[in-house]
Amino acid sequence: MEYIVLSVIIFCIGVAGILLRRNLIIILMSVELMLSASNISFVAFSKMHGNLDGQAVVLLLYVLAACEAAVGLAIIVGLFRLKGSVDIQLFRDLKK
Repeated sequence: MEYIVLSVIIFCIGVAGILLRRNLIIILMSVELMLSASNISFVAFSKMHGNLDGQAVVLLLYVLAACEAAVGLAIIVGLFRLKGSVDIQLFRDLKK
C-alpha cells in the first residue's frame, strides 16, 4: 500500500510541475516523473496480485519514456536554437 501512496505523491509532483512551470525542460522532466509514478504503480499491483503482467508493461513504458525523452529533447534543442530560450511563453506564436 505504501508504494501506491508513493506513486500518487510522485505523480502529483509531476502534474504540479507541468501546470506551474514555464521551462520546457522542467515540463519534460515532470512528464518523466509521471511515467515513473505509473511504473511504480504497475509493479506494486503486479506484486499484490502475484503475476508478472505489470512488470511486462513497465518494460514497454521504459522504452516509451526513452523515446519520449529523445524526441522531446530534440524538439527543445531546435526551439532553443530558434528563440534562444526555453521559456514556454515565447512559443505562443507557434500555435497559429
